[in-house]
Amino acid sequence: MSVPTFRFAPSPNGYLHLGHALSALLNADMARANSGRLLLRIEDVDTARCRPEYETAIYEDLAWLGLHWEFPIRRQSEHWDNYRDALAQLEAMGLIYPSFESRAEITRLVTDRKAQGPWPRDPDGTPLYPGDAKNMSQTERNRRIEAGEPYALRLDMRAAMARAGTLTWIETGAGPAGETGSVAADPSAWGDVILARKETPTSYHLAVIVDDAAQGVTDVVRGRDLFYATAVHRLLQVLLGLGAPRYHHHRLVFDETGNKLSKSTQSTGLRELRARGVTPADIRSLTGLD
Repeated sequence: MSVPTFRFAPSPNGYLHLGHALSALLNADMARANSGRLLLRIEDVDTARCRPEYETAIYEDLAWLGLHWEFPIRRQSEHWDNYRDALAQLEAMGLIYPSFESRAEITRLVTDRKAQGPWPRDPDGTPLYPGDAKNMSQTERNRRIEAGEPYALRLDMRAAMARAGTLTWIETGAGPAGETGSVAADPSAWGDVILARKETPTSYHLAVIVDDAAQGVTDVVRGRDLFYATAVHRLLQVLLGLGAPRYHHHRLVFDETGNKLSKSTQSTGLRELRARGVTPADIRSLTGLD
């Protein structure tokens, strides 16, 4: 039987705040309660926004909170080939295709579609992909790629779901509507999601399931804002033959206006709170853990 393995996986694109503290501490608490392992992963695929000083600050903040994690730390930017291999498997199944529209062009297409009626949005509120690149000939795709045009690699959701069949996951926390236990996954709500771009050979959706499998993660503990994304993750896991961890989505921490915390909100940043004399014990109280 595998050792329960948990992970905290922040992105070094800003300083940690109380919401990150809740997730990190909850992972550590659950690992300790289950005589398990705690891993740290640095999710730095967004090379334009991730900075070394933020990564250093992550280590400092987590150490200050009293967390202890295993080494080595997995950094996504050191594993591009793993993500390329996963993409190659999906491509061999005929499940991905390139789309060439810019963000402005997609916005215009959505506006055109909305003139004919409401256009669906994904659980994060982003309009579903409205283009028809899936129907482009392979010759035209190759021509545009060879010409150096920017592109995104999208998952053919309809074909992927037909191949994968019925999807569920085990939820030990709760979703936004209280969903728990065996949860039915509906990745179709996300449309043809982007799995990579020309300049970045992965996306969050793809990298996270590849990393969890590579690290032997058995329990994914993360914020409830990622609950619905789990449907896409379960789909990719099935397609790639990867195991399914248990999922535990926890409550979020909100600011005084009722909005989810942002890394730009200094008043709830761990570095700012530490400078004001707040203690790790205080952080546990502020996040509702004690």
